[in-house]
Amino acid sequence: MEKPLNAITAVKERKAYLFTKRLLDIVLSLMGLIIISPLILIVAVLIKVEDRNGPIFFSQTRVGKNGNKFKIYKFRSMVSNAEELLIDLLDQNETTGAMFKIKKDPRITKIGKFIRKTSIDELPQLINVIKGEMSLVGPRPPLPREVEEYTEFHKQRLLVKPGCTGLWQISGRSNIGFEKMVELDLEYISKENIFFDIYIILITIKIMIWSKDAF
Repeated sequence: MEKPLNAITAVKERKAYLFTKRLLDIVLSLMGLIIISPLILIVAVLIKVEDRNGPIFFSQTRVGKNGNKFKIYKFRSMVSNAEELLIDLLDQNETTGAMFKIKKDPRITKIGKFIRKTSIDELPQLINVIKGEMSLVGPRPPLPREVEEYTEFHKQRLLVKPGCTGLWQISGRSNIGFEKMVELDLEYISKENIFFDIYIILITIKIMIWSKDAF
């Protein structure tokens, strides 16, 4: 039985989109790393000045497309033993579902507060994008312990590569609960196209400069 013409067209359009998206990821990530290299050096020095014993970068296992795990990279914004202190803070969680966030997290360093507010802490994720583990735009990459709590509905957000930014991030980020985040992720997946990606990237840049919502 022959495949319907509209289905063939959809497959071709999907392949074209994924190719263009990957090309955009690589080009913009490389350009970004070159342009922000002085900023990366300054942030690295400030992190070391405040806490000489801890590393400059922080890596953590996250879950990507189709449930594949990878190491995500960020500038370290917390004290060195942040993961050990987490268990005593879980009852203070200020968001819903399989996520953890509190506005006045005592584990965050002074420089950490600044780079988190401006999302500078996430710039090293451009390395993950170049490696193909992430995309510039996509759902937030969850922790393995978060995915363990997912229902089959929630797992749909793992059908695409996670992103450095996404529809959730530009729609309120920390002010939005887990279920709404999933809805926004699935909305993005259903609308995926290169112009939507570019729109989200531009709005993200605006938010990084002017937003006060991130924590």
